[in-house]
Amino acid sequence: MIVIDTASPVPPFEQLRAQLARQIQDRTLAVGTRLPTIRHLAADLGLAVNTVGRAYRELEEAGLIETRGRAGSFVSAAGEKGLERARRAAADYAAVIAGVGIDAEEAIRIVRAALASGAAAPAPP
Repeated sequence: MIVIDTASPVPPFEQLRAQLARQIQDRTLAVGTRLPTIRHLAADLGLAVNTVGRAYRELEEAGLIETRGRAGSFVSAAGEKGLERARRAAADYAAVIAGVGIDAEEAIRIVRAALASGAAAPAPP
């Protein structure tokens, strides 16, 4: 279920994108699930069509969904692959951190700083 908080300072497209991404990542929305059309979801949520379209575009750019023309938008298998890549990268990072003797709290601060600065470059597939 998607809930848009109109009082939130977070833009509606970002609320929608984040909720759909979370549902894809926790497998509430399984690979291959067809998503509602942009127009249908916009009407259901009381949002502008462009707002939902932007959320879908950003999910597609992230590889979480794919659009198959008139057939619609579907949860992508690439999202599964991306999640697995992230798990492998986290395991590699944990091994490096343990090897150099940095504690878990400091390791988490390092990751948060990298994510906040946008310095985290995508790893090659």
